[in-house]
Amino acid sequence: MSRTRRQFLKTFAISAIATQFPHVAIANSSPQTILQPPRLKIGDTVGLINPASPIDAKDIEEVKQTLANLGLKVKLGAHILDRYGYLAGKDSDRAADVNAMFADSSVQAIIAVRGGWGCNRILPLINYSLIRQHPKILMGYSDITSLLLAIYAKSGIITFHGPVATSTWNQFTVDYVKRILFNGEAATLQNPIYTGENLNQNKSRVEAIAPGKARGILLGGNLSVLAAMVGSNYLPNWERTILFVEEIGEEVYRVDRLLTQLKLAGILDRIAGFIFGQCTDCDPKGKEDSLTLAQVLSDRIQPLGIPAWYGSSIGHIKDKFTLPVGGLVEIDASKNIIQMLKPAVSSL
Repeated sequence: MSRTRRQFLKTFAISAIATQFPHVAIANSSPQTILQPPRLKIGDTVGLINPASPIDAKDIEEVKQTLANLGLKVKLGAHILDRYGYLAGKDSDRAADVNAMFADSSVQAIIAVRGGWGCNRILPLINYSLIRQHPKILMGYSDITSLLLAIYAKSGIITFHGPVATSTWNQFTVDYVKRILFNGEAATLQNPIYTGENLNQNKSRVEAIAPGKARGILLGGNLSVLAAMVGSNYLPNWERTILFVEEIGEEVYRVDRLLTQLKLAGILDRIAGFIFGQCTDCDPKGKEDSLTLAQVLSDRIQPLGIPAWYGSSIGHIKDKFTLPVGGLVEIDASKNIIQMLKPAVSSL
C-alpha cells in the first residue's frame, strides 16, 4: 500500500471516529469536530519535550527507564536540555520542539518532562494547523495546562492532564495511564482508598461543596496558569463544561483571588460542574484570621448551584488521574466520581 493511500485511510478513519464527539470553534474559524488521538501501543515512541523550566541530564536517564518499563521508546526534543535563565531554552526553540514532535511520523505520543513556568510564552509560536493534521497524545500537568487547553481550543484535539515524565509513576497513576491511553477505556475515575494503620487519611480527604450530577466536556488544569490565560484567545468555550482545577503553594487568599478572577471573567457562571483537585501546601502561614479553603469554595462555588466537590486525585500529588481535556464526562459530586462517557483515544 502506498504511503499516500495509508495516510488517506488514517485520516478518513480518524474523521469517522471524530464524528462521535461535539464540535468546537477552532482558531477563529468555523466549528470543527473534536479529534481523538490514536491510542498508545507497546513499542511506540514517545517524544519528550520540556516547554517550561529546565532539567538536568540525569533526569532524562530516569525518565527513559520509566517509559521503558511501560514498553515505550523515547525520542528527545532537540532543545530538551537547553537553559535560558529560569526557562528551558529560548521561546522559539521550546516551541520548535513541540511543533517538531507533532510533525515527526516516528513519534506516536508526546509527554512533557516537567512543568514550572514558560508555556504561556510559547502559545503564539505553536503551529495549531499542523497539530490538527497530526493528532497525537499530549500529556502533562501544572504549567503544561497552557498547552493542553490551547491545543484543544485551537486544534480541536483531546489532550491529557496527567503525569509529566518526572512524576512518581506509582501503581495508581500507571493504572489510569494504561486504561485510558493504552486500552482506550471510558474509565471511571475515583480516589484511592487508603486502609490500614498509620496512613494519613488526609491524602484522600474529600469535601462536598454541592451534591448532584452533571455532564459536559471536561476542561481545566492548574488554577494559577489558567487564570493567567484569561483574556487571551487560547482558552476554549466554557459553556456547560465541567471545570477542574488544582494548585500548589498558594495560600488561601491567593486561591480566593484566582477563583474570583474566573468569576469576574464570566467563566464560573458558564460551567455545569466544578472539581477542585488537591491544593498542596496551601495552608495559611501565620495568619490566624485567614478564611479556610472550604469557606472560600463555599463563597465562590456554592452560589453557582452546580455539582461540585474538593479533594479529587488531581494535582501535585503522587496518586494522579489521567484526565481527558476535551473529553465528554459525567460527574457525581455526591460520590466524588468522574465517569468518562467515551474513550478519549482512537483504536488506530
